[in-house]
Amino acid sequence: LLLALLGVLFSHGHAMSQEEKRKFRNQVVEMFDHAYQNYMDHAYPADELMPLTCRGRVRGLEPSRGDVDDALGKFSLTLIDTLDTLVLLNKTTEFEAAVRKVLSDVRLDNDIVVSVFETNIRVLGGLLGGHSMALMLKERGEHMQWYQDELLNMAKDLGLRLLPAFNTSSGLPYPRVNLKHGVWGPESRTGTETDTCTACAGTIILEFAALSRYTGDPVFETQAHARRAMDFLWEKRQRNSNLVGTTINIHSGEWVRRDSGVGAGIDSYYEYLLKAYILLGDDMFLQRFNIHYASIMKYISQPPLLLDVHIHKPLLPARTWMDSLLAFFPGLQVLKGDIRPAIETHEMLYQVTKKHNFLPEAFTTDFRVHWAQHPLRPEFAESTYFLYKATGDPYYLEAGRTILDNLNRFARVPCGFAAMKDVRTGSHEDRMDSFFLAEMFKYLFLLFADDEDLLFDVEEYVFTTEAHFLPLSLSTAPHSSSITLNKTSHEELDDSNFDWTCPNTRLLFPDPAFPRNLREPIRSAVDKSCPRPAPYREPGMGRPPLRAQDFMANNPEHLELLRRMGVSLIHLKDGRVQLVQHPSQAVSTVAAEDGVRFMQEMMELSSQQQKEQLPPRAIQIVSHPFFGRVVLTAGPAQFGTDLSKSSTGVRGFVTVAEPYSGCSEITNAEYVQGHIALLQRGQCMFAEKARHIQKAGAIGGVVIDDNEGSSSDTAPLFQMAGDGRSTDDITLPLLFLFHKEGNILLEALKEYREVEVLLSDKARDRGVDVQHEAEEDCTTEATTPTSFDPVGQSQTSTLELEEMAPEEAAPSPEEVSLAAKDASTAVDVSPQKEGPRPADGGRSNAEKDSEKGEEPESDTRSGGQSVDELLADWREDLEAFQQMEKDEL
Repeated sequence: LLLALLGVLFSHGHAMSQEEKRKFRNQVVEMFDHAYQNYMDHAYPADELMPLTCRGRVRGLEPSRGDVDDALGKFSLTLIDTLDTLVLLNKTTEFEAAVRKVLSDVRLDNDIVVSVFETNIRVLGGLLGGHSMALMLKERGEHMQWYQDELLNMAKDLGLRLLPAFNTSSGLPYPRVNLKHGVWGPESRTGTETDTCTACAGTIILEFAALSRYTGDPVFETQAHARRAMDFLWEKRQRNSNLVGTTINIHSGEWVRRDSGVGAGIDSYYEYLLKAYILLGDDMFLQRFNIHYASIMKYISQPPLLLDVHIHKPLLPARTWMDSLLAFFPGLQVLKGDIRPAIETHEMLYQVTKKHNFLPEAFTTDFRVHWAQHPLRPEFAESTYFLYKATGDPYYLEAGRTILDNLNRFARVPCGFAAMKDVRTGSHEDRMDSFFLAEMFKYLFLLFADDEDLLFDVEEYVFTTEAHFLPLSLSTAPHSSSITLNKTSHEELDDSNFDWTCPNTRLLFPDPAFPRNLREPIRSAVDKSCPRPAPYREPGMGRPPLRAQDFMANNPEHLELLRRMGVSLIHLKDGRVQLVQHPSQAVSTVAAEDGVRFMQEMMELSSQQQKEQLPPRAIQIVSHPFFGRVVLTAGPAQFGTDLSKSSTGVRGFVTVAEPYSGCSEITNAEYVQGHIALLQRGQCMFAEKARHIQKAGAIGGVVIDDNEGSSSDTAPLFQMAGDGRSTDDITLPLLFLFHKEGNILLEALKEYREVEVLLSDKARDRGVDVQHEAEEDCTTEATTPTSFDPVGQSQTSTLELEEMAPEEAAPSPEEVSLAAKDASTAVDVSPQKEGPRPADGGRSNAEKDSEKGEEPESDTRSGGQSVDELLADWREDLEAFQQMEKDEL
């Protein structure tokens, strides 16, 4: 199946020379060494490296990141995840040493609750990938001659520790398990969950089947576990659309989230259906995949876009943005043999990458930033590799070079590679996930490597979703005859739609210019995407309905119009005005539609406040040994120099002001003069601090939070306000750092004494002084939803409008959030932190930390929802009203 994909196709562009390919292949190895060696030097045996602070991340010792930390089990995660990468990169000596470390140091019986999904794909998959590489090397007779299946024995031990999670009536696993105590019981501290994501339950079969076939123990693969979970998900698909939802109740099998796409929450379920057929040779998996794939291409694929829809109403979009995890899908389409849409979607992703340097965690249909983070995800590199293997087009080598350049320019720091907190400013997060070593460098090395550079033939292996190698020979390995193949009934199948073989790309593209012709219009569409489309307005007849911009809460006529539209107004005790819509209480379906539109417009007006907020700023350490590679997210001030209007920013050496509070005349003015002063938050107004350091001759200031442990990872962006009087006299820039980021700057000053920083609106190129500015209009605007989970279909929606009282400072931007209240759905216009990020491979999670003095965010299960998701839901309601009216007629 894989070999059939390898047609040869060349574009009219210049092919990359062998010397250039070799240079980039060697660069991949050097970058891997930089990341891996820093993990081993500064983090091992911790699970992950924290590249900004040069230490290991140990769960429980660092501030909680919510569900993200469920991947950490105190089992040296990064080392295990990296084992087979070492072999691929010809580092056999390092691999042998790493295996010995795993066997001597790693414990799998820790009393800790971990994600079943993450532990399966990263740790179990890593042990199995390491085992397959150890067997290969041992057979070659050069290394690992001492190896006696020790990694496989550890894999079986871990598999047995995951099995209690499957003890549910449906067969879908609990999302978390205690490695020592299982699921149930007071010691386990888990087992109360009711929901899991589709990918979490459907991304088990490859690792568990491989474990069964390697060990001869059928318990992992049988109907009772991995296959049973896959069967249950198939049975619960929506039978009309043949799509699955994002989140499912593990006990009842009811869909909790009915939106369907190919990104976060579902992605690797589809991947494992096709790859289970490849690895295990069971036609049932291919049949199911083909049925799902036909529906994806019918409802979700809108080339080059892939947009979520509702499983019961698949013609209605569920959102107007895409998440970065869908970047794996063109690679899966290559395995399927459907090359044209793979080329189109990949080109769209490539252009978004070039626009923002990395794929933002989510981006809108007009290619703007939706969630600004980028945790060094490998999915785009994965699809780039597969498309190059399928077409031989050197265009994809150039895409790979872009990935390498951006990683080195923007993510590389002295202690490894740091995730991007905000692709718009170039600021960093103290995070380097294990999948960066497990996947990114695999795909990039394979992209630039020739066959003679590899110790083994990768075509003899299937890649798991974490890019671990499982040999195709497992398809013929002995396995229990007790495994019952739950064949899909013939009544459900249309054999004419099945593709049992993959077409050769030589036949697909007889014209070598064809792929380029596909890419050109997509490139043009992304390049011209800055202007927003005009807001949606339905043509009306007769008297126009009440518009949000005209609404006055004290106008009796307006209140009567609201009543007719099913919208009621409530004055809350704290001064806010709450609008509640009940479509069923409207006087007619037309009035109900007007009510939906009115609420939509009110949301749009509220969201305009976000655009008035100042965006985050960047503090970049440019002196030795950092050379611009460390970028800290900083909050802006509503006074002083506007850094967005400065092409160069403000650059200078930092010094600590005395007094540190900056609340009285500066006593070390001779040191502050011509420098950027460091100040501590508290005791007086920010504007007062700025005036004191300006009088002392400072060229800028940085205020560091006095709240120990605060971090931009977990708190809303802090925006410093004035003191209630004119601040026109303040002419220097003042920025705010939370305690964690401020400590990075203070520790650098303590160690190197002379530390030079650049205060700017966004980071400049690492290691150089000047960077060509990106197109401002396309890179600075963003929406940041406070929750990833949309609300289920509700018959009621509530809008609360809240005015922020003048305070010393305010989080920014103001955002729209959603929280369930009894029978209604409540929308607050209130200060919020930046939205949560879906983690890798269907990893959707919410980090629920709040700023001191702020209202805590609602849990995602209460139904948090972004503006775009609300609008999509309301458009669905409009469609439903129109259909209801037709039905009545």
